[in-house]
Amino acid sequence: MLVLITYDVSTETSEGRRRLRRVAKTCLNYGQRVQKSVFECRVNTMEMKRLKDQLLDIIDLEEDSLRFYRIIEPLEKNREEFGNSKAIDFENTLIV
Repeated sequence: MLVLITYDVSTETSEGRRRLRRVAKTCLNYGQRVQKSVFECRVNTMEMKRLKDQLLDIIDLEEDSLRFYRIIEPLEKNREEFGNSKAIDFENTLIV
C-alpha cells in the first residue's frame, strides 16, 4: 500500500528538534521525502504497523501532530504531479 505521512513537530526546544530529526530519519527508512514534512512510503501491513509504532514512540502527542493517509490505487488516477519532482517511481527498476 502507498501511504502519505505528514507531521508537524514542535521545534521550540532541543528535545523537539531531536524528535523532528528522529521522525524524518524513521520515515526515510520506509519511503521518500516529497516535501519537508511529507513522505510517501510503500509498505505492507506489517511494515505499516511497525512504522506507526516507531513514530508514535518518538512524537510528543501533546505538542506534535502525525497523520497517515492511505493512497487508493490505481495511482495514475489518484495522483497528479507538477513542477520539479524528483520522486522515485516504485514500479520501475530502483537500481541501475
